[in-house]
Amino acid sequence: MAMANGRGPTPIIVVSGFLGSGKTTLLRNLLLDPQAGEVAVIVNEFGEVGIDHHLVRKTDARTTLLRNGCVCCSMRDDLAEALRDLLSQRERGVIPHFSRVVVETTGLADPAPILQTVVAEPVVRNHFRVERVVATIDAVGGANNLDTFGEALRQVAAADHVVVTKQDLAAPGAIAALKLKLRNINPTADVIDANFGRIDFAPVFAEESRRGVAGRDWLGVNDRASFADPAAPESVHLTSGRVVSRCLEFDRPLNWHMFGIWLTMLLHQHGDRVLRLKGLLNIGDARGPLLLEGVQHVIHAPRHLRAWPDADRGSRIVFIARDLDLAQVEASLAAFQDLVFDGDVLLH
Repeated sequence: MAMANGRGPTPIIVVSGFLGSGKTTLLRNLLLDPQAGEVAVIVNEFGEVGIDHHLVRKTDARTTLLRNGCVCCSMRDDLAEALRDLLSQRERGVIPHFSRVVVETTGLADPAPILQTVVAEPVVRNHFRVERVVATIDAVGGANNLDTFGEALRQVAAADHVVVTKQDLAAPGAIAALKLKLRNINPTADVIDANFGRIDFAPVFAEESRRGVAGRDWLGVNDRASFADPAAPESVHLTSGRVVSRCLEFDRPLNWHMFGIWLTMLLHQHGDRVLRLKGLLNIGDARGPLLLEGVQHVIHAPRHLRAWPDADRGSRIVFIARDLDLAQVEASLAAFQDLVFDGDVLLH
């Protein structure tokens, strides 16, 4: 695989969040953080005038503005073109070197098509990879937005980190209720407090293997007490509306090839309903776990971590879905398990 910078694909951080949730303030502070390194920025406007673009340009001159549409739909080709253009200019020395790209979406964007662009477009896939999805949500109107707007819910479900903004304007009880709601929607995400857009960005820039969160906690499946329905089965977390999450756990190593067939079949049939999946898989070799992440139909290229985060070597996958019976998903994998697990019956 050709690499853009000789050190592997350039990482991309996607910054999403509903209208007025503080994305631009967060982005400006992210760019000022020395941990960010050299950053190129792609911002996206829903309207004709790029007001946010001018704010961002004060911080980083290497900004590409996507106009006349939203990155989540008609501008996917424009996003791929912008990434290819940044790559070309960097290789020709037209712009200074950058080691990371940040894509800021509109408040109405679903992150999934952005991820699809990076995974599916050949040149982009060879030279870039999605490192993190960060979603902002404001403490004042965030709970209502989650209940009212599907875009806000999908942004939170797709996120690795959810940043709670405007906490100075909300009552402590409302903030606590919002955080509980966020953990119910996406138990795999880190929920981070923001103080006027300033946060500790260390978790955002950390590699998976040095994030400092062990195994099951890292997947968000350890804190049973934080979920709203204590009567639900242990592996099921009920959320507001029709969104549920479930952790599937397996003691035996997975046959990666057969598991991939099962997952492909599942996403082909129900990908639009799978808001997010995230897992650590034991596929029976001597290396660390295989990190599996996906949003809707989009599966990131699986990567081996250098080591297991704890003593547990079992596979575990967290599914977050809407209008999908995850008990049936688990049952379908159980029915497929003779083909999925190593050492069992093979296809004839």
